[in-house]
Amino acid sequence: MSNDSIDNLARLLAETLPQGLRSARDDLEKNFRSVLQSGLTKLDLVTREEFSVQEAVLARTREKLDALEQRLAELGSKKPAKKKAAKEAAQKAAKEAAQKAAKKSAKKTASKKKVSKKKTAK
Repeated sequence: MSNDSIDNLARLLAETLPQGLRSARDDLEKNFRSVLQSGLTKLDLVTREEFSVQEAVLARTREKLDALEQRLAELGSKKPAKKKAAKEAAQKAAKEAAQKAAKKSAKKTASKKKVSKKKTAK
């Protein structure tokens, strides 16, 4: 708050005094001014310009945060799809391996049966 604003406020306060206290008006106006200045200093206020700058920084930060949250959600939704595809591929490979093993086993069994038939036929 500028000194002019504080002076104006102190003057307005002094003017609201009753008629009997008008003689002490100057002293009271000085006291009002010093009390207002010390009170406002303790509040640690920022200027409108500083506030606007920080408001803009906060808006940009929120936009970046929203974009990052959206990207994270997209990556999170893609990851299960990759896991599902990998799981399906592993299941398919396991099934194919089991089928090959079953065929191989069937061939061995058939081969053993032929051998044993030949031996029994002799």
